Amino acid sequence: MRKIGLILFLSSFLFFVALLFLGNFSVTKDVFQDVLVSVSEADVKKAFEEEGEEAGNKKKQNRNNELEKLSFVTSTSTFKSVNGKETGNQFKLASNVRLMLNEANDKALETYGFSKEEVSTLIYNSTIDGNVSYSAESINKTFDPNTELGAFKNKKMLDNTNWMFDQEWGSIDKFQEQLENKVSEIESSVLRDKGFDDYKIKGLTFSVAKSASTGFIANNKWLLFFLTFILSCIGGLIYILPMAKTYAGIKNDGIYHDPSTNRGWIGILVGTFLIAFYVALYWFPEYITNLVIIVDPFSEMLSGNAASQWFLYGFLYCLAMIVMGVRMILKYRHNKYQMVRTVSVIFFQVAFAFLIPEILVRLNQPYYDFKNMWPLDYDFFFDWNLNTHLNNGTMGMFMLVWGIALFVIGVPVLVYFYGKRWYCSWVCGCGGLAETLGDPYRQLSDKSMKAWKFERILIHSVLVFAVLMTGVTLYTYFSGSYSVFGVQTGSVQKTYGFLIGSVFSGVIGTGFYPLLGNRAWCRFGCPLAAYLGIVQKFKSRFRITTNGGQCISCGNCSTYCEMGIDVRSYAQKGQNIVRSSCVGCG
Repeated sequence: MRKIGLILFLSSFLFFVALLFLGNFSVTKDVFQDVLVSVSEADVKKAFEEEGEEAGNKKKQNRNNELEKLSFVTSTSTFKSVNGKETGNQFKLASNVRLMLNEANDKALETYGFSKEEVSTLIYNSTIDGNVSYSAESINKTFDPNTELGAFKNKKMLDNTNWMFDQEWGSIDKFQEQLENKVSEIESSVLRDKGFDDYKIKGLTFSVAKSASTGFIANNKWLLFFLTFILSCIGGLIYILPMAKTYAGIKNDGIYHDPSTNRGWIGILVGTFLIAFYVALYWFPEYITNLVIIVDPFSEMLSGNAASQWFLYGFLYCLAMIVMGVRMILKYRHNKYQMVRTVSVIFFQVAFAFLIPEILVRLNQPYYDFKNMWPLDYDFFFDWNLNTHLNNGTMGMFMLVWGIALFVIGVPVLVYFYGKRWYCSWVCGCGGLAETLGDPYRQLSDKSMKAWKFERILIHSVLVFAVLMTGVTLYTYFSGSYSVFGVQTGSVQKTYGFLIGSVFSGVIGTGFYPLLGNRAWCRFGCPLAAYLGIVQKFKSRFRITTNGGQCISCGNCSTYCEMGIDVRSYAQKGQNIVRSSCVGCG
């Protein structure tokens, strides 16, 4: 029975991987128009009729901007060379789309950027008798505010260089150097308005690839959905069910001689796949376009929208937890605590982190995970998130208050009575995946004192980073500034998002299960775990105690401690556990 399940799972999994290299794609003007032009003529007309002239003109301007971007793209040489031609290689398609967008940027800068001649003219208009007198008047002389193009350049220069007015420059050369440096920064903002910055290029490459899909994959989504996701789940369950015939609980039964559970070749292959998947998910979603396409029907059922790479991720996350959750229940069927805990983490992930947020979107409410909280939800206080909640009436305000109350009131109260386990082992999605999908690797956690010292330094450093970033974010939100002490808030947020939100929690946190154990992120990186641990250490009724007189030094407790606590050493010394990292895994 296990062989049948394994064959079924591996066949489905190999087909899942093969989909990355299949499919047909055809880039046309209509494809780009669907992706780039979101404001229709009907939207403009409706705005004039129902919202007034000001709103109508704004919609009209937005549509004109989108159509202009479309014209930049369709006039590129790369677009002309591939227009209407089919390709079966999504990697080549993604490369072509990026080329088109970069060429379109060149055309946007030709039109809206600042030439050397214009900069020289501006310097000339700012110079009187050999002295620099930079002002709004010199900008108006250079860029005519009465023409559309002149008005655009005039405003850009005025908004970005007004701080240079009435400055003492000492020499024209010094003024020229500062102005030229500023112009290069301004042109980055020009690309945000009239072209495509790096963030837009990444998103559009994926959107265009998805929209350009034709042929078998695009026309047989439900069939492929069944052949990949459903069959793999069935195969996995068939492989797992015979565990009911073995005795329950943890055991020393060759885990350190198995290549799948002791950093052997199977574990390395699994880790390599997980790492590659996370890298594609975060930074190259256009390379997993076919996988996203086949979950479109399910996404449309829930939220009414086509799937994104994040919907695919959430869906796979839930499937993995459900299937491996069945394994957990069978393995620990002798223990009511374990069975209820496993059902709990699966419920909170599937319901609160996946289904409810999607249904909220269908109801025109903000996407919101009611169990997630700051600082794990590090972008909770970002301006776009605050504005989203504040602009969505009573429901949005409730979500904002709920999120704040959860970490300000909920954490101290619940940790006092139940320890950090209430979240890390019963509610958290990261912990839920670690306890289900990661359970076969729990014995790989490092139990050394050196690892414990590193753990304390690293996890509290991440917490400090999260607090500082949030402080900077709130300061700039309420002050209207974009920086603190010369440091751009956006750059701090991007750095945290890249290093902690993507690399640490995703690539390392999950991809390294077969190498570092299942709780590497929870143990070394999660800022919420650090916050929970501080409360648990100093103000909680929850403690793990030992009875040295009963200890037979079998080592199971230390072997299987996913948080790297050498429990046996405490028991042998007759000491209670002083480590605050314990998540009460049972």
